[in-house]
Amino acid sequence: MIPTRTTTENGMIFERDVALAMSDGTVLRANVFRPEAAGRLPVVMAMGAYGKDVHFADAYQPQWQVLKKIYPGLDTEGTTGRYLRWEVVDPERWVPDGFVVIQVDSRGTGRSEGYLDPFGPIETRDLYEWIEWAGGQPWSNGKVGLIGVSYLAIKQWQVAALRPPHLAAIVPWEGSSDLYRDGSYHGGILSNSFTEAWWPRQVLANQYGSGASTHRDRLTGERTTGPDLPEAILRGSRADHPRDRLEHPLDDAWNQAREADLSAIQVPILSAANWGGPGMHLRGNFEGFLRAGSRDKWLFAHIGTHYESFYLPRYVALQKRFFDHYLRGADNGWDREPRVQLAIRRPDGTAELRQEHEWPLARTRWTRLHLDADALMLAPQAPGAGGRAVFDAMGEGLHFSTAPFEEDVEFTGPASLRLWASSSTADMDIFAVLRVFDPEGKEASFIGAHERVPMALGWLRASRRKTDPARSLPYRPWHTHDEIQELEPGQAYPLDIEIWPTSMVFPRGWRLVLTLQGHDFIVDPPGRLRHDHPQDRPAGIFDGRTTVHTGGERDSYLLMPLIPARG
Repeated sequence: MIPTRTTTENGMIFERDVALAMSDGTVLRANVFRPEAAGRLPVVMAMGAYGKDVHFADAYQPQWQVLKKIYPGLDTEGTTGRYLRWEVVDPERWVPDGFVVIQVDSRGTGRSEGYLDPFGPIETRDLYEWIEWAGGQPWSNGKVGLIGVSYLAIKQWQVAALRPPHLAAIVPWEGSSDLYRDGSYHGGILSNSFTEAWWPRQVLANQYGSGASTHRDRLTGERTTGPDLPEAILRGSRADHPRDRLEHPLDDAWNQAREADLSAIQVPILSAANWGGPGMHLRGNFEGFLRAGSRDKWLFAHIGTHYESFYLPRYVALQKRFFDHYLRGADNGWDREPRVQLAIRRPDGTAELRQEHEWPLARTRWTRLHLDADALMLAPQAPGAGGRAVFDAMGEGLHFSTAPFEEDVEFTGPASLRLWASSSTADMDIFAVLRVFDPEGKEASFIGAHERVPMALGWLRASRRKTDPARSLPYRPWHTHDEIQELEPGQAYPLDIEIWPTSMVFPRGWRLVLTLQGHDFIVDPPGRLRHDHPQDRPAGIFDGRTTVHTGGERDSYLLMPLIPARG
């Protein structure tokens, strides 16, 4: 039995291991931080699997060092940093401003009992019940806001679709809204490497009852995972999440149970995307913003690593201002903020914040850049005659380049690729990469959420080429992923490839390059987000030869979001 303990620390009432029995009787636990003064206050909450008692620096030391370098005052300016946890708010920065902060260990993790099944519908229902509990407490004003990064953002999209009565607003910061398309299967290709590392390091290390966990609560010295349970019990108390993803390669019932019904969401949303997050959460924040049923919703796109912006003072002030308006009715002008605010990137790694009113931008000039297989060029006009170019799927690929731009050119928005291609085998994977080159031929890469990244990425497995006409847009095809359509070797097929949203201003003399490969494009050093599981990509199928067809009746082109300069 884990008791609830209440202390007063650093001007806060800290209730540790508050227990709540779910509707099936399973007991989950949370930490609750609230001001000493009595009153009914708004609640900000997060639920995740990374351990409510695990200090940020203990579990994520390399990331902690990077963040401390960027923001030296992280654990000194207005906070002791004692309660800092990975991807959640710092209670010492929020409680003094009149918020109650609640951090919940999700089912089967930390000090919460039960069967561990990340992103599953039972876990989502658990969060619903915690929201309703918090909204009914005597220290609550009845309005609960959700905030957090990644896992904690995914849960927000999911539970908001269930419409808990006390949920008043959400801030999903860099979080997938469609687990299949955003994270598990990019274009129908299994994204395995992150999950294979994430599962043991970030989730199993926090499983409830894990005696092997090295995590200790800095404040008490206790293991953060509760009682020591036998290994057999632990194995029987958890799903095999990487295996589950592998065994559900189509968007089937298992995957759909983990997708948020975005159209059902009604609460106000502040959706924060990271341009440097291709392959993880970027698409989810844009699609979540676009497809959520909410009347009041905002989109912010920033740069940097996966975790830094969430903690920087200017972003914390933004989060608080949003919640002040929707959780306590402050007339602070938030409702008059432009609905879209974008960090417009440049090749030197800088960005300038620009306010807009819609996404994609209404003034976008959708521009076709046609592929020429003979010249390996991207040009405004399609080549007059048909051509073809061949590459080994596991080789260097093909590189199609624009001419040097004659003036500064901005591309901001989603992109897509219509590609005519054939394979020597019954299937092929296309990895499409947008790259940036200076006049001397040197490539620019960018600080990404998890690693250095190119300008933009897109993927498609040819056998998953089927699209839904009702949901597809010229700049964002929608693949159903509900059946496998094998190829006839040597036959050319039109493929519509989604390229995730991007923003880049090309200076005069710079070039845009489209690289096509049959494997991951790796920016040195090698990244964590790869697609190389041998069961998903068996040799003999995905190591064949790919032919790209251009011109004539097989016009292949890149559709880019050209933004005209404002006069």
